[in-house]
Amino acid sequence: MVVAFDEMGSSGDSCRPGYEVLKRWLESTPPDLLTTRRAEAELLFRRIGITFNVYGDEAGEERLIPFDIIPRILTKKEWAVLARGLEQRVKALNAFLADIYSKGEILRAGHVPEDLIYRNPYYRPEMAGLKLAHDIYVMIAGIDIVRVDPDTFYVLEDNARTPSGVSYMLENREVMMRLFPDLFAEQRIAPVENYPDALLATLKSVAPRSASSDPTVALLTPGPYNSAFYEHSFLADKLGIELVEGRDLLVRDNVVYMRTTEGPKRVDVLYRRLDDDFLDPLTFRPDSALGVPGLMSAYRAGNITLSNAVGTGVADDKAVYSYMPEIVRFYLGEEPLLQNVPTWRCREPDALKYVLDHLPEMVVKEVAGSGGYGMLIGPTADKKTIAEFAAKLAANPDDFIAQPTLALSTSPTFVDSGVAPRHVDLRPFVLTGGDKVRIVPGGLTRVALKAGSLVVNSSQGGGTKDTWVLDA
Repeated sequence: MVVAFDEMGSSGDSCRPGYEVLKRWLESTPPDLLTTRRAEAELLFRRIGITFNVYGDEAGEERLIPFDIIPRILTKKEWAVLARGLEQRVKALNAFLADIYSKGEILRAGHVPEDLIYRNPYYRPEMAGLKLAHDIYVMIAGIDIVRVDPDTFYVLEDNARTPSGVSYMLENREVMMRLFPDLFAEQRIAPVENYPDALLATLKSVAPRSASSDPTVALLTPGPYNSAFYEHSFLADKLGIELVEGRDLLVRDNVVYMRTTEGPKRVDVLYRRLDDDFLDPLTFRPDSALGVPGLMSAYRAGNITLSNAVGTGVADDKAVYSYMPEIVRFYLGEEPLLQNVPTWRCREPDALKYVLDHLPEMVVKEVAGSGGYGMLIGPTADKKTIAEFAAKLAANPDDFIAQPTLALSTSPTFVDSGVAPRHVDLRPFVLTGGDKVRIVPGGLTRVALKAGSLVVNSSQGGGTKDTWVLDA
């Protein structure tokens, strides 16, 4: 059995760099005080109202995402490695999207199969040939990172559509600062509170060239029934921009306006948290009541910027993910700084055979899946589930990829039995503007609260914790 790398390295009296203060504090803090602080943290989150919905939950209840009061720590040196790799990765993603919606050079060169792109449900032919301001498709990316040893970080997924979770990053930090000011006073921790300013600057920097020097930005939400509505309203408030639904917008002469008490006001940049399918009933799903009729016409006319751009989902398809090393090399002429997890594409006969022969050892994912749904984690699955997945793979191999079961690193976590190691991942947020790339040091650390579990998704019972990047 592979022993997971421990972020704190808490065996014996020593610990890894960066964790010295936290380890000393944990050893000197009575468990009763940790329990009290955890209860206080939960009370704060309830007062804030930071909840989420789980699709398919028959009770339809809003849930409080579990929060762990023990932070995960990265040193300045570790973060520098990650930041360089993240910036490289997102630059390559943007170059890839700009290419497949124009010349398709990477396809003609044979580095990525054409059918993987043109038959992809997230490829939008409506975007073909459309010239975007600054050629930027993914202004906001959430790149999921896992760690397996002191020096090896793997990219687990590229979230290039509407990555969520940044509100938890910000609220986690605020709650930690209120509950543990002594810990913050003992060391220099890089701030994350400037994320809303960085996001607003990024969004304004990608405004259409015809916009004024102070572009108007709005956030488009599907409404209060969406699982991430709290985050939508939170971000609009933090950015100081209007939170709008489709019915609040109208298109006239290929220009988008929002309805205000003082009459229509032009919108230059729409930070949309609405899937492509629902954006415009005249272009996509005609039954969508969430979108804005004519929005795509305004987009094609260059009168509004949509963030992220339409059609970016093809870049976070898990089969396309497997080609990211080639994508980085093709567009940037560089070796990838962040590694991919070894991936078997089940659409390839030899890979499918290997995966079927080794299913109990592997993690199998739907190429278009998200949120931890539709996965098989072989080592913890029963025979019936493995047999069901074998049948799915045989019937629709194009829909799946498979990866080895990684021993994700663990971080000390306060659970009912005390402080114990639990597996974690990390979602940093990368902002790409017309002027520069911005990455707030930190991100959302997700933690699998169940002992031995590798599933960190909140929809699957995972929690979150604050991520500290030491500034010295």
